[in-house]
Amino acid sequence: MTDNVQTLDYGSASSALQRNKVLRNTYWLLALSLLPTVLGAWVGVATGITQALTGGLGMIVFLGGAFGFMFAIEKTKNSAAGVPVLLGFTFFMGLMLSRMIGMILGFRNGSELIMTAMGGTAGVFFVMATLASVIKRDISGMGKWLFVGAVVVMIGGIINIFVGSSAGMMAISVAVIAIFSAYMLYDLKQILDGGETNYISATLVLYLDIFNVFQALLALLGIFGGERD
Repeated sequence: MTDNVQTLDYGSASSALQRNKVLRNTYWLLALSLLPTVLGAWVGVATGITQALTGGLGMIVFLGGAFGFMFAIEKTKNSAAGVPVLLGFTFFMGLMLSRMIGMILGFRNGSELIMTAMGGTAGVFFVMATLASVIKRDISGMGKWLFVGAVVVMIGGIINIFVGSSAGMMAISVAVIAIFSAYMLYDLKQILDGGETNYISATLVLYLDIFNVFQALLALLGIFGGERD
């Protein structure tokens, strides 16, 4: 009986160490992944390489590149190539973000809006990370509803590319912030509960949560707070 209890305790301790290791590696890689994103955004703004990617063409390039990279990450996540492929993906995402960054920088207070969006995104992440560490109940059931919500806003976003409605963009941005903030909580809880054991996969989902919240916040700030000369 004692041996069984000791084995159980050892197994629990080992499992906790594994979860902490995954979380630690995820945070390090997540921080690292922001550097190629910034570089990609800078290259895009400096060269104007993404300015022609408007409407349907921009959507095709973005979706094709994003899903292509995500497929490659899934295939390489257990190999030495996993981290470079993930960092390549984050550079691509920064490049795709550069068109919006360039538009925001066209405002007199553009730099302040970008910093505000960064601070707001960091604040959301901190709140969700704190909640994930204190919530004890299983929230895995949220996953299917969040997925449905993400699909709905993606379809709405695609439609709005062709409609060009400012009200539609505002509604979609608010929905994106709500859904992907909740996704942050869900994904962090998955890591803490041992539901995700690969730190590259964990980094990918958290990066997408952060990217979407930042982009939506930036869009809202540009709509409501942009000051033209």
